[in-house]
Amino acid sequence: MRYFFEIAYNGAPYNGWQSQNNATGVQAVLERVLSTAFREPIEVVGSGRTDTGVHCEQQFFHADISRPFSPQDMMHKLNAFLPKDIAIGSIRPVRSDAHARYSALSRTYQYRITRRKNPFLEGLALYFFKPVDIQTLNTAASLLLGKQDFESFSKVNTDVNHFLCDITRAEWQEKGDLLEFTITANRFLRGMVRATVGTLLDVGTGRISLDDLRAILLSRDRRKAGANVPPQGLYLVRVEYPEDVFINLPEHSGETPAHA
Repeated sequence: MRYFFEIAYNGAPYNGWQSQNNATGVQAVLERVLSTAFREPIEVVGSGRTDTGVHCEQQFFHADISRPFSPQDMMHKLNAFLPKDIAIGSIRPVRSDAHARYSALSRTYQYRITRRKNPFLEGLALYFFKPVDIQTLNTAASLLLGKQDFESFSKVNTDVNHFLCDITRAEWQEKGDLLEFTITANRFLRGMVRATVGTLLDVGTGRISLDDLRAILLSRDRRKAGANVPPQGLYLVRVEYPEDVFINLPEHSGETPAHA
């Protein structure tokens, strides 16, 4: 049977999600622990890939398990085996054709900035001391809404058929010394969120204008957009699925995975 596993992790020690020959990815750690716990080789497929140092408050992966088990008991067992910076939040059975990546309706990322140097946020947020105008930031973010070509914000030489993304939410919020950017879309390109934040900060600091941002979007040229912000402020915070991919409600920790 196929299961969706909900996980969270601190990305600082890892070279992103994907397994690599010369570096440690989150995927490789999960496959090793699951294979040990289930006593059979287990391969996992994630809802998406995160880059080196990017954090994740909610990610999903699917795995096919040949023997029955208690999701509640297995969740506790896996959490005992996993490193302290990776946690399983729930395990749910799904339809055999459900796919952690392709069945997802949307993904939401947040980028977190601290305006005051804070040692307790080191590695968890970007320290950015330049003055920014929140209203200008939100006006700029509103230009991203809707279905558009985001090639200007994608890593070059990426293997995709097109650069169209449908963004349904893009907004900045101030919370004391913290500044958070939240963005939701049906799909994201490689490096897209970090390039978007870097470009929006250029607008918010007055380095470029709103008209410049419009021109960057139309140019489809990554060289015209802003620099990528560092990975430590980026979090994958929510992945949504249709309710009908889940077969039934299992025993779990009380945390309900996101769905439409």
